[in-house]
Amino acid sequence: MIDPLNEVSAVYIEATARAPIVNSEFLFTDHDFSKIRTLIHRRAGIALGEQKRQMVYSRLSRRLRELRLPEFSRYLELLESSHHDHEEWQVFINSLTTNLTSFFREAHHFPVLAEHVKRSRQPVTVWCAAASTGEEPYSIAITLAEALGERAGSARVIATDIDTAVLAKASAGVFTQEQVARLPAERLRRFFNKGTGSNAGKVRVRPELAAMVKFERLNLLDPVWPVKEPVDAIFCRNVMIYFDKPTQKRILDRFEPLLKPGALLFAGHSENASLVSPNFRTTGQTVYELDRKGRA
Repeated sequence: MIDPLNEVSAVYIEATARAPIVNSEFLFTDHDFSKIRTLIHRRAGIALGEQKRQMVYSRLSRRLRELRLPEFSRYLELLESSHHDHEEWQVFINSLTTNLTSFFREAHHFPVLAEHVKRSRQPVTVWCAAASTGEEPYSIAITLAEALGERAGSARVIATDIDTAVLAKASAGVFTQEQVARLPAERLRRFFNKGTGSNAGKVRVRPELAAMVKFERLNLLDPVWPVKEPVDAIFCRNVMIYFDKPTQKRILDRFEPLLKPGALLFAGHSENASLVSPNFRTTGQTVYELDRKGRA
């Protein structure tokens, strides 16, 4: 066992901590990776496992090139010397968030949503808590438009995400033909305009559908959320998998007062809200309802 008071051992420890863990362009040590894991957990609640080391290197090294920094420790010094709301913190978060999405992903949820909102006699509001580049909130809006008919004009989709870069793409509402290739022809005609000229090969969400969706930046760890009103459903899919169990529990607890009686929570295929919070019960495949009678 190394004696930390021994000078030779101390020098050895410091050298080991700065040893590169990959034979790559930038010096990236165990200490750097540990600090990044701490910072992203503190800022966004994301729990990065050891297996994410190469992913972290790959994504952040792009930023090091842009800033012309020789090693990760210099970038971390820049971050930690910046004010808490400095734009570099947002770049850091954007770099480390994952944005895998598609239209009507996990398609079994949307018929459940359609039947649920048809029963509502009040204006419908759905919160999409991980909007990414927009495919999910627009899929929700399409579902509401088809299910509610004339009442869809009063329906709202609140679409939030921590990543400002993907929110910018989402709010633009422009997608390639490949991104909408699996949508039925009728949906494409009804809800998208086909691009021409320099926009050939692309489509844009029609204004009446876009008007249903409001995009806002939201970090689920923020002490105050812009979502204030009770909602008919929350889509928080494939988000909880990036958080540790205590963080998942805190977020679910904060969802509770925002859910109307009978409202639904939609989770990802590998997530189970009822295992984290005893206040939610399963009503379908990764669909949950607040158990108001059995609340802890």
